[in-house]
Amino acid sequence: MSRVEVIGDCTLYLGDCLEILPTLGKVDLILADPPYSSGGAFRSDRSQPTDKKYQHSAETNRTYATFSGDNRDQRSFEKWCYSWMSACLRLVDEGGVLGCFIDWRNLSCVIDAIQVSGWVYRGCVPWHKGDDQRPRKGWFRSNVEYVVLGSVGPLLTGHEAEGLCADGVVYCRINGTEKLHQTGKPVTLMAQLMDVRPEWQTVLDPFMGSASTGVAAVQMGRAFVGVEAEEHYFDIACRRIEEAYRQPRLFAEPQPKPKQDVLL
Repeated sequence: MSRVEVIGDCTLYLGDCLEILPTLGKVDLILADPPYSSGGAFRSDRSQPTDKKYQHSAETNRTYATFSGDNRDQRSFEKWCYSWMSACLRLVDEGGVLGCFIDWRNLSCVIDAIQVSGWVYRGCVPWHKGDDQRPRKGWFRSNVEYVVLGSVGPLLTGHEAEGLCADGVVYCRINGTEKLHQTGKPVTLMAQLMDVRPEWQTVLDPFMGSASTGVAAVQMGRAFVGVEAEEHYFDIACRRIEEAYRQPRLFAEPQPKPKQDVLL
């Protein structure tokens, strides 16, 4: 750990999450967007720099700083996921949730790792990135990624649970011109995921990147803990969090309905 920045209700750590996670206190929700170690069907594809694997000229002509940890083969990727998912397990109480982003290539690895590390597997939620994204003539668009979900022990759902009855697919268009990270997620996407349960008041992202999750947390009035290994993106994250606090809230919490007296 080389830097810690506290900005409002957000605490940001620069360093390796495997070293920092054991030092953290309790959180309610973990939304993780780790390096996918994907970007191709072969090892030679995965070993390319991230700006080569994920840059799509049809989306944007911008360039981004590369990031590390994205060239593991499937066996190594699954073992690595087990390591940080196990470290995350102790950070949440019973009913706490982990959501991990991944694409189709390493989906099975994340599903296995989340269970081996002690989480109760709760299924996958597809993220649909837009009808105009990633066309492949003569085949299906690559416009869907996944959020693999797990809980610590039982998870109350159904009519007795508080929160939203959310759709089984999250629709949020990705706009390459707005990204500040090569694989950055939209702020509105993170807000949709965080909004499902009201008890998720403290959110952790072990792979913070440019802090889309943190910005969503600020805009929703929730606390955020972020960890980022690359100093370039850590600086961007700090700046975005500071700017988010200067803006009016976009995702305001719903106001409770006034109680009405019953006339007898």
